[in-house]
Amino acid sequence: MLTSIRSLMAATLLVGTAFAATPALAQDEEAAVEAEADSSFSISGNVALVTDYRFRGVSLSLGDPALQGGIDIVHDSGFYVGTWGSTIQGGTPYGELELDVYAGYTTALSEAVTIDVGLLYYMYPTGDDVIFGDVPTDYFEPYASVATTFGPVGATVGVAYAWEQDALDDNLYLYTDWTFGIPGTPVSLSAHLGYTDGPLSVPFITGTGNDGFDWSIGATVPVHGGLSVGVSYVGVEGPTIEEFTDDAIVGTLSFTM
Repeated sequence: MLTSIRSLMAATLLVGTAFAATPALAQDEEAAVEAEADSSFSISGNVALVTDYRFRGVSLSLGDPALQGGIDIVHDSGFYVGTWGSTIQGGTPYGELELDVYAGYTTALSEAVTIDVGLLYYMYPTGDDVIFGDVPTDYFEPYASVATTFGPVGATVGVAYAWEQDALDDNLYLYTDWTFGIPGTPVSLSAHLGYTDGPLSVPFITGTGNDGFDWSIGATVPVHGGLSVGVSYVGVEGPTIEEFTDDAIVGTLSFTM
């Protein structure tokens, strides 16, 4: 940029109008400031095709494939906003789409420890209230987590709590996620264990209790660029309902950018 400015000034001097270079210089400086401001934000996106959409162990696509995707905008300060959606088979009044919007803050406490806090809002915009009337479905859920790494091992513990709202009574979710990159290979293993206490637990839904666990183990392999494939085995505590709460093998084809 500096070279172009000097060339412009030299040409201007040759024609005897040295002051004409001043507006161009000011515009270039203003553009540089704007570019520097824009660089404090980063945008990322993701899209995935899954053979079954499992939410905390429960199938929200009734065993069928689902298309998912999201976008995140992150500021250098650690604040972020984002949205994520998935096709579902929620029936009336949930419809065929789950759309989540969220905002939060993440920061590193040390080289190995990161915290993340935020608020998530679940929406079901394609729901139909004609049959059941005005049935509330949307709800808020604050969340917080702490993540750390030990060489190839990553560990996260987190909590999500939805207070009593029109769509549901208070619901507590505790979880831990683990990842392990196999040395010398592109394969990454993962494990998850979650505990739900409230109306979103399978025992509560089926009338057999108030709380229960969900779990999964899986593996992911990058294919090319941001493209990767994965497979996981998912289970949940409670009565087994085919294509809803039964154990399942879930395949994933995802792309991040």
